[in-house]
Amino acid sequence: MRCPYCRHADSRVVDSREADDGQLIRRRRACPECGKRFTTVEEPVLAVVKRSGVTEPFSRTKIIGGVRKACQGRPVDDDAIALLAQRVEETVRAKGAAEIPSHDVGLAILGPLRELDEVAYLRFASVYRSFESLDDFEREIDTLRAAAMARSRSADGVGAVQPAGEPAS
Repeated sequence: MRCPYCRHADSRVVDSREADDGQLIRRRRACPECGKRFTTVEEPVLAVVKRSGVTEPFSRTKIIGGVRKACQGRPVDDDAIALLAQRVEETVRAKGAAEIPSHDVGLAILGPLRELDEVAYLRFASVYRSFESLDDFEREIDTLRAAAMARSRSADGVGAVQPAGEPAS
């Protein structure tokens, strides 16, 4: 690491500590040339491998931009979009890989976006999954309806199994 004071090409690590719940490493360094100390922060780079094979650093900003486009005109605030992007990044980083296919990033977006706003989900999914006809939309809408009905039934207690020997209420 080059010294920021005298530009000497080398420095010595004096102390290392984890920061931000282990996501970052904070290093205290000393320059053997001028003797000054400085701090560096290291963060592992998560790379996204695109379909073309090109690799680029993961960008939460790109996630926010794509989700914001899908949510355009919908009652979704910027804080909810930022939280969604954070969830996506946490999900992707939790896989523990240094490189992740862009397809996996898209899948990580779909689940939380579906919970956030179904219309925005349909917009995003139509581009991500390359919908080509109304049938593709209808199929996805049917899936959303079935999931909503299942949630409604479980919330109402319909179809809940009673323990043996206990009367249903």
